[in-house]
Amino acid sequence: MMIQIEHLDKQYGVFTALVDINLTVLAGEFIAILGPSGCGKTTLLKLLAGFIKPTAGQIMLNGELVGSAHSLKPPEKRNLGMVFQSFALWPHMTVEEHILFPLKHHRFAEAKRKQDQRARVDTVLQMVGLESLKKRYPSELSGGQGQRVALARAIAPRPSILLMDEPLSALDAELRIEMRKEIQTIHRQTGTTVVYVTHDQGEALAMADRIVVMNQGRVEQVDSPETIYTRPKSVFVSRFVGKSNVMEGQWISTDTFMPKGFPSVQWKDLGVSLELKRQNVYPIRPEQWKLEEPSPGQLNGKVLFAQFQGNEVHYTVSVEEQLLTIYSPIYEKRYEPGNEVSVRLRIPANLLLRI
Repeated sequence: MMIQIEHLDKQYGVFTALVDINLTVLAGEFIAILGPSGCGKTTLLKLLAGFIKPTAGQIMLNGELVGSAHSLKPPEKRNLGMVFQSFALWPHMTVEEHILFPLKHHRFAEAKRKQDQRARVDTVLQMVGLESLKKRYPSELSGGQGQRVALARAIAPRPSILLMDEPLSALDAELRIEMRKEIQTIHRQTGTTVVYVTHDQGEALAMADRIVVMNQGRVEQVDSPETIYTRPKSVFVSRFVGKSNVMEGQWISTDTFMPKGFPSVQWKDLGVSLELKRQNVYPIRPEQWKLEEPSPGQLNGKVLFAQFQGNEVHYTVSVEEQLLTIYSPIYEKRYEPGNEVSVRLRIPANLLLRI
């Protein structure tokens, strides 16, 4: 199902939660809504679900108006499935009963006969790998298994849109990675349009076809994960996705940047957006830096922190009162806190921003 959002605003009294949101989601697309707490992403999901009415603008599903300041189509009349952060499982129902419930009560469920419903339950259980646990209750499940039940319950009636509100945030790191794969697999199998809300950039980059980056109720950028990461259009996006070091200075030509305080240093344009050039800044991701021995005329500084992270070392380096975050491969020379170093851009093409 296609989603069209046009000039959407949402206010709560004097507080403005969303400002002029415009977005089109194609049928079968996996869209991640990414941003920090309080940026408006959950409010946007509630508007899509039909829980609340917009202050201005409109929402259309397959060309049908479902939400505006003057009209609201309730959730039960939209062919939706939802997965919540808290799982929202009923303690008195088994796994099997959780999946069967929407097949009996969801308005758009295709399986009306009992034998069709049972067949659908078996199919969905197989999708999420819970065939052997169908008689268990929520109290007998692990966190990952509980989240699978919530996901299975949402997809059982074959919704046209699946809305997911930070569904993996309650799981530990290893389970989150495992569940990412499960969700991607189910998306490929069902072809359902997915709108996935998260504050975790790793989840968004790994799973989505496109990412909507939000900040203070506004959309900062909508692009593919690779474009969001390698060619951010604003300082906020560059820092929030990829944790870029934003260097101030001057673009002395269309493709040459001179960092502030270092007139002998010049960097070529490696894919910096026009918006950032106009602000005379240059975003550099932590893995784009290379540490060397101090050298006259270069960005010289002092290592403040060094943290071993398995395949790389994370450094914090002070350069002219600016703190730079630098990720260095484990096979390169190690530096310790207090060491004087020179900070340079890496040259190998596969480590540079794509143009």
